[in-house]
Amino acid sequence: MNNPPDEIALLEAAVDRFTEQPVPEDGSALATYLKRVQRVIDRLAVKSSQAAAAFAETDEFDHQGFVSPIHWIRLNCHMTGGAAADRVAVGQQLQSVPESHQSLLEGEIGFAHLAHIARTAAAIEETGTNKPFDETPLLDKARDLSVGRFIDLCHHMRHAADPEGYAAEEVAGVEARSLTIKTGEGGMVWLRGVLDPEGAAVFRTAVEPMAQRDGKDDDRTRERRFGDAVVELARRSLDNALAPQRGSVRPHLQVTTTLETLLQKAGAPAADLEFSLPISAKAVERLACDCTVTRILLSADSAVIDVGRSKRVITPAQSKALKVRDMGCRFPGCDRPATYTSGHHLVHWIKGGSTDLPNLVLLCHRHHWMVHEGSWQLVKTDDGTMLAVPPQLELYQRLARNSDIASRVLRR
Repeated sequence: MNNPPDEIALLEAAVDRFTEQPVPEDGSALATYLKRVQRVIDRLAVKSSQAAAAFAETDEFDHQGFVSPIHWIRLNCHMTGGAAADRVAVGQQLQSVPESHQSLLEGEIGFAHLAHIARTAAAIEETGTNKPFDETPLLDKARDLSVGRFIDLCHHMRHAADPEGYAAEEVAGVEARSLTIKTGEGGMVWLRGVLDPEGAAVFRTAVEPMAQRDGKDDDRTRERRFGDAVVELARRSLDNALAPQRGSVRPHLQVTTTLETLLQKAGAPAADLEFSLPISAKAVERLACDCTVTRILLSADSAVIDVGRSKRVITPAQSKALKVRDMGCRFPGCDRPATYTSGHHLVHWIKGGSTDLPNLVLLCHRHHWMVHEGSWQLVKTDDGTMLAVPPQLELYQRLARNSDIASRVLRR
């Protein structure tokens, strides 16, 4: 008696033959080709979902030492957790959504639509109301809506069916918020966090506008712009006294430096920055542009001899006048408002520059960094126009090398 053919082996052989064929070159033919290929992929995903649901009913995952069926599928089928959960949900709800299944087979909707219909059916089923799930309203919309818009509709239906359960999920999401701050090698800090939908929306609403490009010459990557935006938001919170006080002291950056470091003399040590590794003299120069300075004299054995009064380099009155005069960052092409800026000395006070309005301009955090660490020059013409002079070619090359070093640090 002949053994039945291995259907998966036949499928694999057919896929091998298919993948060896070249794709069409004509645009119209490619459009048809892509739709047909995706339809086959969606049908196979449904079959995979049936198997995933059946697998979830077994204890094989436990025998192999995995936490759950989704955990096993995620690792062994090389999926994300969400994709694995979609497979199980579709397989479990397939009998409850026969019309949606048929619409997928006919190419009217995709697997992503079907997955969200199945998840909605499961969520309503879990409410305990014993109301039968009606797939028709969702299916009608799925045929017309993109997946992104369809997801919102599914959430509306879940809320209509069980508002208390929907609110409870939101509470659980808020309670799941977390942020881990871990210092790695070289002082680089790794952030890892989870936000609920509302928290993420608040965060993105605050960060997105600040992560836009500053003019046509801004060649920062999107990731770099987001990183800069987060720092700028935190700095604005400190500069504008928005952070809660600890005792009677407003939170602030505390830098401890020698006079030699501030003067950038050869052989001077780096400066100490609270919550961080020592920082360069260039960074100290930038931070010292608009800060409070406290003089502390030490003896040879580091004992404190004298502590002078704290003195503001730029007074509150000057700061107000700067904001009225400049109205925002004065770097050419930048549109950051005054609340996201700090005062900059065109000629630094440690080099003899006066702390008077003609020698002061407002710069946002990024452009303030560029003028100090980035070695750009900001020149004020006789008519008050600001000119930005880029660093020389060798400095670009050095910064490129530094960027390569940073990349290697991040890969560790």
